[in-house]
Amino acid sequence: MKNALTLLTLATALPAAEPLADTWGTAEREENYYRITRITVPEPHFIEPGCFATTPDGKIAIGSRRGDIFIVDGLSLPIPAPTFHKFAAGFDELLGLDWRDGSFYATHAAELTRVTDTDDDGRADRYDTVSDVWGFANYHEYALGSKFDDEGNIWVALGLSKSYYSDALFRGWAFKISADGEATPIASGLRSPLGVGDNGHGVMIYTESQGPWNGSCSLKVLKPGGFMGHPISYNWYEFAPEMGPVPVEPNSPSRMEIERERVKELVPYAVVFPFMRMGRSTSGFVVDETDGKFGPFGGQIFIGDHTISVVMRATMEEVNGVWQGACYPFREGLSTGILNSHFTPAGQLLTGGTTRGWPVRGSRTNILERLDWTGITPFEIKEVTIEPDGFLLEFTKPVDPETASQSENYTMDTFTHIYQSGYGSPEVDQTEPKVLSAKVSDDGLKVRLQVEGVVQGHVHHIKVTDLPSTEKDELLHVDAYYTVNEIPAK
Repeated sequence: MKNALTLLTLATALPAAEPLADTWGTAEREENYYRITRITVPEPHFIEPGCFATTPDGKIAIGSRRGDIFIVDGLSLPIPAPTFHKFAAGFDELLGLDWRDGSFYATHAAELTRVTDTDDDGRADRYDTVSDVWGFANYHEYALGSKFDDEGNIWVALGLSKSYYSDALFRGWAFKISADGEATPIASGLRSPLGVGDNGHGVMIYTESQGPWNGSCSLKVLKPGGFMGHPISYNWYEFAPEMGPVPVEPNSPSRMEIERERVKELVPYAVVFPFMRMGRSTSGFVVDETDGKFGPFGGQIFIGDHTISVVMRATMEEVNGVWQGACYPFREGLSTGILNSHFTPAGQLLTGGTTRGWPVRGSRTNILERLDWTGITPFEIKEVTIEPDGFLLEFTKPVDPETASQSENYTMDTFTHIYQSGYGSPEVDQTEPKVLSAKVSDDGLKVRLQVEGVVQGHVHHIKVTDLPSTEKDELLHVDAYYTVNEIPAK
């Protein structure tokens, strides 16, 4: 049945027999800091969560891939004993949900819908179309919806038809839509998004999957007037005159850095997730705004992967007017293919998804999982930012100053991808920058690396070895991957 294939190309289109990816090998140690609580959904309900929202009374609303909205109480209890109540039904692939002024706003394949319980009986009885400005003609045409932004808009990212084409109106585009239905086109060139929202700095981003014109999975900035890289959706510019003329057609094969000079609207990857090493099908994300309830990573992006059932971290910064940043391992060992994540009012990270449509590492169905911080701070690379002559590494605990000042404890290699119409790309154009020096800050929390050979347009893999904290802790994860779009001036 077609429905069983609904999520087919959210993952990478490679033979199913190929190994999903190597594990990081850190799950047992990660458990000391972030414990997984598995929450089985009681019969007769079957939930494949595609989106979450918090209601004004602190309950969690869950939008299901199957088209239902459930309201759940009790998910934050130390030993969860949740009750599930079906609030609404009849949607198609719910992948966006938020609450505003007494109603849910649900983004699904065909439209953005306002959902209201007008008689207060606990069941939705009014469904109003807020916007259906886009077309819908194929089961694979997903629509992803953000939370409301500060101006009262929901941003909608539209996946392509059958993952490769743009057969229905505006497929491969992004819009911002006001609560009263005014729809403004934002960008073209999307392929297969599975998450859209604020990056924690007031800038809207989305997750993109590896595929044609996308060498690897990534986070991209939804820059107004921007082109996200896949030209199949150029055919709809005549219906969006405010977007200006059709961009120049990108060359294939080429490199993103080269085509940025030719195609002025082209927006580069902000954060690349190296294929296999850091995921195969990045999914929904959420920013940590828990005020420390979830540990030392406040303001950072937590993003799932559908195929290899992990949660990763990402950070972003703006350099020379362009967004870029890094990704880091966080937690593996989850039990299903993650579609989305959400912070509970108690500061726990709730995750859920599905095993349908593509092989996934986590094979359990009809399950929610909650990550709880144990209160113990892991020794981690907290954040990497770029400097005019290298990188600044910030850690969650003070580093041993003598060891941290030894440049040989930091290694670096870089790569980029072929920007092409073909599916994905190997890592190409590899280089090995040299770490010339390492200077430790007075508080021991930062190390400034002077580096020879930083390459614009490349992902920089930074590996830290044999570096203990002052308390003799071992780094939980030793890798970070920073995408360099711009190098700051000296």
